Amino acid sequence: MSIPIRVSNYLDTHNIHFDTIAHEPANSTIGSAIEAHLSPRNIAKAVVLEDDEGRRLMAILPADHKISLHKLRDEMQVLDLHLVDEQRVYELFSDCVPGAVPALAQAYNMSSIYDEALNHLHDIYLEAGDHETLIHLSNEQFNKLMQDTQHSRFSGEIFH
Repeated sequence: MSIPIRVSNYLDTHNIHFDTIAHEPANSTIGSAIEAHLSPRNIAKAVVLEDDEGRRLMAILPADHKISLHKLRDEMQVLDLHLVDEQRVYELFSDCVPGAVPALAQAYNMSSIYDEALNHLHDIYLEAGDHETLIHLSNEQFNKLMQDTQHSRFSGEIFH
């Protein structure tokens, strides 16, 4: 399948320079890291959330991190924040293979926040929308992509 047209058009329209990395099929972001011979910390995963008023938010964090909903609730100043039902995520990202959500909320008209742990990486990779391709961005291009995106610390490493 490779990159959905919506994603490539968004990147091209906003003059974000990227390349792609092909890898053997994987069913998770950590699996993609393993198959692409990359550190999971360099892969930005997307977690789709919803607040108490039904507003959706994409949280973007390193694949080797776990989200802290408590910290994120405080940051976003909302009473509730929970994962969006898996079937609804499939519908929102219908141009992607299920489970391969690109960490590009902007392309899907969704609000987002990213974890500041991503600021310190030289290279950042995103799921491309299938289970066989990663989008590679330099730190400079990632920062350009996220220039209008809120950021804070809301995750911690899963394994050390």
